[in-house]
Amino acid sequence: MKLLSPAISRFARLRNWRIEQWMQNPIATQRDVLQDLVTHGQFTEFGRKYGMNNLFTIKEFKKRIPINEYNDLKPYIERLMQGEQNLLWNTPVTWFAKSSGTTSDKSKFIPITEESLQNCHYQSAKDVLSLYYKFNPDSDLLTGKGLVIGGSHQISPINDEAQYGDLSAVLLQNTPFWASFIRTPELSIALMDEWEQKIEQLAQSTIQENVSSISGVPTWTLILIKRILEITGKNTLSEVWPNLELYLHGGVSFIPYREQFQKLIGKNISYFDLYNASEGFFAAQNDANDEGMLLFLNHGIFYEFMPVEEYGSSQPHTIGLQQVQIGKNYAPVISTNGGLWRYLTGDTIQFTSLNPFKIKVSGRLKHFINAFGEELIVDNTDKAIAIAAQKTHSVINEYTAAPIYFNDAHNGAHEWLIEFENPPHNLDYFAFELDCALKSLNSDYEAKRQKDIALRMPIIRIVQKNIFNNWLRQKGKLGGQHKVPRLANNRMYVDELLKFMQYSFVQ
Repeated sequence: MKLLSPAISRFARLRNWRIEQWMQNPIATQRDVLQDLVTHGQFTEFGRKYGMNNLFTIKEFKKRIPINEYNDLKPYIERLMQGEQNLLWNTPVTWFAKSSGTTSDKSKFIPITEESLQNCHYQSAKDVLSLYYKFNPDSDLLTGKGLVIGGSHQISPINDEAQYGDLSAVLLQNTPFWASFIRTPELSIALMDEWEQKIEQLAQSTIQENVSSISGVPTWTLILIKRILEITGKNTLSEVWPNLELYLHGGVSFIPYREQFQKLIGKNISYFDLYNASEGFFAAQNDANDEGMLLFLNHGIFYEFMPVEEYGSSQPHTIGLQQVQIGKNYAPVISTNGGLWRYLTGDTIQFTSLNPFKIKVSGRLKHFINAFGEELIVDNTDKAIAIAAQKTHSVINEYTAAPIYFNDAHNGAHEWLIEFENPPHNLDYFAFELDCALKSLNSDYEAKRQKDIALRMPIIRIVQKNIFNNWLRQKGKLGGQHKVPRLANNRMYVDELLKFMQYSFVQ
C-alpha cells in the first residue's frame, strides 16, 4: 500500500487551491456564504417571520434577526422532531445530533441537514486531510486505517422518521460504504452505547489493524490506549501500531493530556486540534507547530463575534472578521446550513492570527470563575495545571474547580478537585506552582491574590482514581460528548462531587 502514498498525497492536496481561495478572500467568502444561507432561509417559517426575502445587507440581517440561544429555537426543533418541515431550513431534516457539552441534565438536539453533512462536516474533514498532506507530503496516512472513537446511535422515540445520536455517530451512519475500508472499528462497535464494553471491544478488534491515525476525545482515547497496552503487554502504542502518525482531538483542551500521550505512544507523531461541534465544523489546526486553528470560512457557516462583556445585555453587539483583535475573548454567533440563525454556541474563542484567521477555544460563556473579579477562564487553568504538573513531575487525569466564598474565618479561595494518574510528592508545592502559573497567565487573578486580601492560596483536594467517570456513570452521562466541567462560578458541581465521593467511601 505504501507504493500508493505519493499518488494519494497528490490527490489529497488537490483541494488546497480551493482552501487558498477562501483564505485569501475571507470577507467576500463570508458575504457569499450569508447570501446562500438567506436564499434558503427565506422559504422557511423562520425566514418569513423575519422577512428574509428582502434582506440584502449584513447590517440589515443583524438588525432584523435576534441572537438566539438553544431555548429560543427549541420550539422549532421540537416541531421538526415531530415531522414538520420548512421551519428553519428548506430541505428535509431527519437527523439530529444530541449534544450535551456538560454534565447538565438538559440535552440539545441540533438539526442536521444534508447540506450541513456534505458542505460543512464532510467538506471540513476533507480539508483537514488536504491541509495535513500539504505540511506532510510524504505521509503514509491513508495507506493505514483511521481509528474513530465515536459516540452512540439511537432512534428517537418521538418519531420513527427522526433519528438522533451523538454527532460522531450521525456522521458515521451517513458516510459512504467505501469509508469502511479506511476506518476501524466496524460500525456495530463504533456505535455501541455502553462505554465500558465499547472500550473493550474497541481494544480487542483493532489491535491487529494497521492504524495510522486516531480520532477521539482525549479522556476516552487514553483509557483505550491503556487497555490496549494491558492486553498486548507492550510498553508503548507505537509497538502495537508502528505506522501511527496522527492524533486528531477535540472537545477539551489537549494541554493537560499531551505529556501522557507522548509517553504512552512512545514516538513523535502529529497532534491536530479540531473544533468540531454538533452545530458545525468550525476550525482545525493545520500546522502542528502553531496552536491556532484555521477558521473554516466557506463551509456553510456565517460568523459573527460577540465580545464576552456584551453577553447578557439587552441588545448585544457583534462584530465581523474585519474588526476582531488578537487575544480578545469572543463568543461566536453562527448562522448555518443546518438552520441555526444567529445562534450563540456558548463557547468563547480568541484569535491567534488575522492572516489567515486562526482561533483557539478559550472556554465557555458559563464555565469560568469570576467570584472575586479574577475572570479565570478554562484556557488559563488548563495551561496552569499543565505547568504545575510538569514542575512537580505529576500527571493529571481530570480536574474541576470552583470558588470558596468569604466567611467569618477566611477570605475567598479556589477549591480544586484533581484526579492524578501520578500524584506529586508534595501537594503544597504543587499548589504553589499552580498559583504561580495562574498569576503569570492572568493579571486579574494576580491582582486578587495580592497579599491574600481577596484570594488565598488554591485549596487542592486529591480525589481517588475514576471518581469522575463513576460520577458521570451515576448520572447516566458516561461516554460520548459528556465532559466534566473544568470551572464553575458556583459550587454546584464541586459540592455534588464531594457528596458523591463521601457516599462512595461509605459504600
